[in-house]
Amino acid sequence: MPLQQADALDIQVLVDNVTDALSTTPVFVTREWALLQKRGMRRTTGGALCCANHGLSLVITAHGPAGPRTLLFDGGPVDYAIERNGTRLGIDFAAIEAAMLSHGHWDHAGGIPRALSMINACNGGRAIPLYLHPGMFQERGGRQPDGGVLPMDRVPLPAQWREYGADPRVTDQPVTCLDDLFWISGEIPRLTSYEKGLLGQVARAADDAPWQPDPLLMDERFLVVHVKDKGLVVFSACSHAGIVNVLHEARSRFPGTKLHAVMGGFHLSGGTETAIPDTIRDLGEFRPDLIIPAHCTGWRAVNALTQAFGESVVVPAAVGKLFSL
Repeated sequence: MPLQQADALDIQVLVDNVTDALSTTPVFVTREWALLQKRGMRRTTGGALCCANHGLSLVITAHGPAGPRTLLFDGGPVDYAIERNGTRLGIDFAAIEAAMLSHGHWDHAGGIPRALSMINACNGGRAIPLYLHPGMFQERGGRQPDGGVLPMDRVPLPAQWREYGADPRVTDQPVTCLDDLFWISGEIPRLTSYEKGLLGQVARAADDAPWQPDPLLMDERFLVVHVKDKGLVVFSACSHAGIVNVLHEARSRFPGTKLHAVMGGFHLSGGTETAIPDTIRDLGEFRPDLIIPAHCTGWRAVNALTQAFGESVVVPAAVGKLFSL
């Protein structure tokens, strides 16, 4: 599939697990408080600031030959985070022309309905494409120590997404969108031995069906933008497939193209912390200019990544940060 090069790329962190308005950042990152002051904040108060939530949402604008095109990458866990942070950061919801849900988990899907309503309110009610995988609509849960299952919130069905103001595009194949500036992957091949998915996850097709093991989350997909003179920027929201598997697939789809940056949740926290050493070893093979950890990466992995690659390469995300690449 053709992927058009973007002249520049802006990534606004709309929802993330952490807030960090104080740590110093490189020149290509604008911190939350600086953005809020540009938006008119004249007094620092709790009510003026963004909120952190367990989840991820990015507003990604690729500047192409025909002008800027904007895609919403996931929606975080809940409606109020989208509304609160989007309003304070001055997100131009009318400019968002497409959206994708990276995989079927509540902490990425829960805020999309509110985002769609804000988009529709600003664009005259026009439904926007929402890219979905057919495997993300089953009910999921986590197996508990006592053998029971703690269910997760379900991802709405395509008909429900239409009611929310989306034009659902359900496919397991790679697609491009918005002047071919964005490439959405298909299913991610599992190549490494140490990236085992989300152990303990189960799923069922109906309320009366038995729970079945579902560690691999084959509905997970990633996003790629090619920035002119820099290379590929790969977005992986949770990396249940493993961030190394994600990068292997990106390289196989765009052979010979340099990896400029990888951004998102790398899911190296909790039960997957044992994969940190192998992940760091194999990430080095791809020689990224930037590693931008977010969401579920975990503090141990962020620390290990920084020690391995240095602060000039590892630039953690946080709510409100704007990355201009």
